[in-house]
Amino acid sequence: MSEAGWYERMRQGLRKTSDRLGDNLTGLLTRSSLDEETLDEIEEALVASDLGPRTAAKVRARLAAERFERGVSEAAIREVVAQELEKILAPVAEPLEIDAFPRPQVILVVGVNGSGKTTTIAKLAHLFQEQDYSVLLAAGDTFRAAAIDQLRIWADRAGVPIIAGPEGSDSSAIVFDGVKKATAEGIDVLIVDTAGRLQNKKDLMDELAKIRRVLGRLNPAAPHDVVLVLDATIGQNTLSQIEVFREVAGVTGLVMTKLDGTARGGVLVAAADSYGLPIHAIGVGEGMDDLRPFDPAEAARAIAGVAA
Repeated sequence: MSEAGWYERMRQGLRKTSDRLGDNLTGLLTRSSLDEETLDEIEEALVASDLGPRTAAKVRARLAAERFERGVSEAAIREVVAQELEKILAPVAEPLEIDAFPRPQVILVVGVNGSGKTTTIAKLAHLFQEQDYSVLLAAGDTFRAAAIDQLRIWADRAGVPIIAGPEGSDSSAIVFDGVKKATAEGIDVLIVDTAGRLQNKKDLMDELAKIRRVLGRLNPAAPHDVVLVLDATIGQNTLSQIEVFREVAGVTGLVMTKLDGTARGGVLVAAADSYGLPIHAIGVGEGMDDLRPFDPAEAARAIAGVAA
């Protein structure tokens, strides 16, 4: 898929979000003046669109500073929203770079079950292959047989090898074997799936700590990245997931999935504004090409519903 085609897909995917923003603003922007009451209501509408209170306050301050003497149009406010969103997104728009030496670069992928973690791993592998990097997957989520089987299926679709063991096996042993194989074969990237259960944070923290210890013996710099996969359809609950996984896993960057199936894409901005973690990629579909690094200006205008 061409870059232009992908961004059109992103715009289509985020239309529910921009439409929701418009619905929340309906009736507020045709008043005779942009008084304090109207500014308050616009701020509330932006919060209701999952942009978060910090972002909504920034947009409100910008509108107040413009000193519109007459009522402001919906197009004008969408333009202001787009500009403010771009300011927030630009510093965190950071593609996942493969620059570790010695190889492999080890990427732990974390996230709750159902977030799109497994499919994201395959799509990241595909993205790296497009950049001429060799990739190996490690099925470190040994808690569920279904997780291992699903990763095998997606590895086959992506055309990448996989290291896996039986259900209930030691995930750190799988990771150890993955690093040894990747090192021996000169593979550039090792992507490790991890357990997605949060019912007992201590168990997950202990498991990840053990994986880190094993990695440290083989390569003191590993893991080079800890990527949290977030499901945009759950809205503001993604923020609590960032908080938990930052604590238990030392998250270094984010991938946001399912932006095409939700009216809550504004949470992408709320996450950036609240945590400042790099957002490596966004997903707007189920296809292998539907996960891409994102352009903050394009994303901001799509969320705000401003024409390309």
